[in-house]
Amino acid sequence: MGLHLRKNTTRQRALEKREKSVPACALPIDPRFRCLLDRRAWEGLPSAVCARFSKKILGEDAAIYTGKITEVRINTAGKALANFLRLVGAPLPLSHDTGVASVVTVTEDPATRGQIWTRVYANRRGFPQVIQSAKRFSGPTGLEEYIGYGITMALRASADESTITFESAGFPIMFGPWRFRLPGWLTPGNVTVKHQDLGNGHFEFSLRLVHPNFGELLYQAGRYQDQFP
Repeated sequence: MGLHLRKNTTRQRALEKREKSVPACALPIDPRFRCLLDRRAWEGLPSAVCARFSKKILGEDAAIYTGKITEVRINTAGKALANFLRLVGAPLPLSHDTGVASVVTVTEDPATRGQIWTRVYANRRGFPQVIQSAKRFSGPTGLEEYIGYGITMALRASADESTITFESAGFPIMFGPWRFRLPGWLTPGNVTVKHQDLGNGHFEFSLRLVHPNFGELLYQAGRYQDQFP
């Protein structure tokens, strides 16, 4: 037993030494987003960004962020696409309203061991728009966003000193156990989602959709803040 205790003590001291030598940002509770980036990119992010994307959300837990929409641009083609996609749950913003309230909630997805992201955008004319999607840690890039009806978007992650960026890398369509990748000419274009830290518990979330023929279809940005229990 004494030998066993000595081994455990040695292992514990080694672990404590390692934790002291590695920045807290690199020691997430939930490592799945961290694994999408190389170590240098992750450690270069602000600690607040690392904390948000490291939060372990289980059972009845939820991460909640509140804020307001600060900028919206939608061209004619983008408006047509957003309205057409109402057939599959309206995954794109429909309103041009700015200065309106917005809430983002992240909860567990027990079915896929991923996360459910629910975005609520207030509307000056009628009920708020609610957009839901599931982030799944799977696929060739390690991360996919599922909006329902078999429609999936593969995402590739990158980071700089203040921002973590997710860029579309294909649109697989699922039919039961089968997966088919949409050809480029059938996709809505290139999607870029950014989470930029602004300091003091605030961050900007932005979504940009650019089509090779129709240009920037849609851009939406909002400023949010952390909500603590």
